[in-house]
Amino acid sequence: MAFTCIPAAAAKQMMDTREVTVVDIRDPASFAAGHAPGAVSLNNNNVQDFILQADHDKPLLVFCYHGHSSQGAADFLAKQGFDEVYSVDGGFEGWKLQYPVSP
Repeated sequence: MAFTCIPAAAAKQMMDTREVTVVDIRDPASFAAGHAPGAVSLNNNNVQDFILQADHDKPLLVFCYHGHSSQGAADFLAKQGFDEVYSVDGGFEGWKLQYPVSP
């Protein structure tokens, strides 16, 4: 299993047209200050529960700060059996430049 890097616009289109799971691996305070619509905070404390409970057939979008850490997380999640895993280029910082969000 592998993951794919996609730009924020492709992630937004996917979120608008498909049923997807969105995770954000930033720290809880950053997540609380704002995140992509429908995102869940994913960290070392809840990742195993997430893997057990999530729908592995849904596309999975992974956000971090700038799109670097999400690649490692996306690779890890792809190896856990998720069928479609995407790392969002530019991370949440890039996302909010194009799609302003509120907490």
